[in-house]
Amino acid sequence: MIYLQNMRIGFGYDVHKLVRGRKLILGGVHIPHYKGLLGHSDADVLLHSICDALLGAAGLKDIGHYFPNNEKKWKDISSLIVLKECHKHIKKKKLKIVNVDSTLILEEPRISPYINKMILNITKTLKIKPSQIAIKSTTSEGLGFVGTKKGCQAYTVCLLK
Repeated sequence: MIYLQNMRIGFGYDVHKLVRGRKLILGGVHIPHYKGLLGHSDADVLLHSICDALLGAAGLKDIGHYFPNNEKKWKDISSLIVLKECHKHIKKKKLKIVNVDSTLILEEPRISPYINKMILNITKTLKIKPSQIAIKSTTSEGLGFVGTKKGCQAYTVCLLK
């Protein structure tokens, strides 16, 4: 029998609009594309969903509480810095990451060639092993705002101990 004593599950979600004139940054990786994600920071939906999952599992407030989108100091900040700061909050609660599992949803470009680089960025930032993180990508089969190439979304679950 497995006991999940002192284990905490977190869930994160983020969505951003795709627009011309912005870089597409996912998992801290610049992905060449004619559109990028609109947001106050670099709008990295993957890292934002990971941050919210980690913060939620720790019983903390959401990413917007720590990084309000109306504060100039966070304008255009790399979400890898945001992730690092969220990790500090997790460590203060004496929690460790067991695993992180994320899914990116967008029609284009293909994300699979960049996943290993994303994992490397995240593992370095969170000081975890590559085996502790999974990143998948899929499309929405032409349905909804993602399917019509108007946005990108990400879902993440994590386990802390």
